[in-house]
Amino acid sequence: MIPLSVLDLSPIVQGGSPADSFRNSLDLARHCEEWGFLRFWLAEHHGMPGVASAATSVVIAHVAGGTSRIRVGAGGIMLPNHSPLVIAEQFGTLESLFPGRIDLALGRAPGSDQATARALRREPTAADTFPQDVAELMALFRGDDDSWPPVRAVPGAGLHVPIWILGSSLFGAQLAAHMGLPFAFASHFAPAYMTQAIELYRSRFQPSSELAKSHLMLGVSVVAADTDAEAKRLFTSYQQSFVNLRRGRPTPVPPPVDDYELDLSPFERAQLEPILSNAIVGSPATVAARLESFAQSTGADELIVATQIFDHQARLRSYEIVAEVAHSLSSS
Repeated sequence: MIPLSVLDLSPIVQGGSPADSFRNSLDLARHCEEWGFLRFWLAEHHGMPGVASAATSVVIAHVAGGTSRIRVGAGGIMLPNHSPLVIAEQFGTLESLFPGRIDLALGRAPGSDQATARALRREPTAADTFPQDVAELMALFRGDDDSWPPVRAVPGAGLHVPIWILGSSLFGAQLAAHMGLPFAFASHFAPAYMTQAIELYRSRFQPSSELAKSHLMLGVSVVAADTDAEAKRLFTSYQQSFVNLRRGRPTPVPPPVDDYELDLSPFERAQLEPILSNAIVGSPATVAARLESFAQSTGADELIVATQIFDHQARLRSYEIVAEVAHSLSSS
């Protein structure tokens, strides 16, 4: 079985608080470290009632400080929201505090709605310079005396922080291939472009000083429980969150409900279809079969697992099942 990692949004559940979310994220990271997951990534989102990881680098420090081996990083930082110098300084600080354990994956989406993007002082054309901003950030980490820009990131200059490109379309695949960087595709919520993005990244990859050959990570939504029925019930929290977001009314993560899809309109069912078709939901046997099939059919080098569950203990159990499944598959 290929390496498995964790994508955590530090979810805020109904009746919970961001403080609860941060405690739960650290608890999950500690368990996943013991279960053998390779990375624990947190994502930048803003103005989302169900997501607590807006100050992503701060939460990364919280998680890295409470663990000892697992790699901790951003999946990702939305670079157009920030100056490259600020991100170089933040992740230079993290790398200095936790050497050899920090990852930095970069996306060009706002991670928010338009009003929130404006409040972040993000220009409407900010994403247009994303490739140049990535190159500037890499130059700041190199810290060459004759490099551009003629400023230094302190800390940051001279430190090796692995940089990834995130994508949910073909743009990220092309950029990662051109720059010779590892690529993480958000197939857990944007499966429509997955096959094209994989082929594009693999076929156009140019080796670089960062990476000799392509490295592809794919996102996958997994909700595992001891029975198929229980897993499907737990999955309704994610379904509700997704539909609420599409309705323009994002909410904290709601508790699971029975027969949720019966109350949806045909249009809402159609919106959910891509998410449902790509999610892995079920018992250990179901998860094992679908996880192995997904890994083999895509040829991914790594999978990053996203699990949105209302109850923290059930979420822990889901990741534990994934770890047990992976161990079983690698031993067979």
